[in-house]
Amino acid sequence: MVGFGKSIWTVTIDGARILLGAHIDDFVIACANQQVLDGFCARLLDAFDGTFEEALQHYLRCEVTRDMDKGTTYLFQAHYAEELLRTCNFWNATPGLTPVQPNTRLNKDDCDKNPAPDFHRHYRGIVSSLGYLVTLIRPDLAGAYSELSKYVQFPGENHMLDAGHVLCYLRGTWNQTIRYFCDSHENPNVL
Repeated sequence: MVGFGKSIWTVTIDGARILLGAHIDDFVIACANQQVLDGFCARLLDAFDGTFEEALQHYLRCEVTRDMDKGTTYLFQAHYAEELLRTCNFWNATPGLTPVQPNTRLNKDDCDKNPAPDFHRHYRGIVSSLGYLVTLIRPDLAGAYSELSKYVQFPGENHMLDAGHVLCYLRGTWNQTIRYFCDSHENPNVL
């Protein structure tokens, strides 16, 4: 097997390439040839203690739906976003239209050199949760996340207000998905 960054491996069996992605003890295995994939999974389960859960539906708090006939895959984190909004008491907030308030600039002058521990922990929690959304399926939050993350050491009230604005935007877009599709029967994303 050839490895990439200790988290993705590939192997070719009978001309079919198998991709194996790993995160701690969760694995995703993909192959265009179902027979080769089934044989590989059977050998893998014989060698290691584990379970094979068939088609991927959840992975790392990301939900996955696929339509093999149409060649589409949808990734979404609606449950994770809802959990974040409810935890931060923004589930009933008025949805925002943009991730960042227009004409708003955060800066170090707004920092609190000694933020209260609960305030600090709450701000860091919001920012890290937004980062998780950005990493998996929400590139629309990337700019806001980047700005907010600059101030996780010493957040001030203005930083928290802007974090709240991002959460209001998330409230209006909490169930957005990313759709991957293939225009033809040939996969353009083959390694």
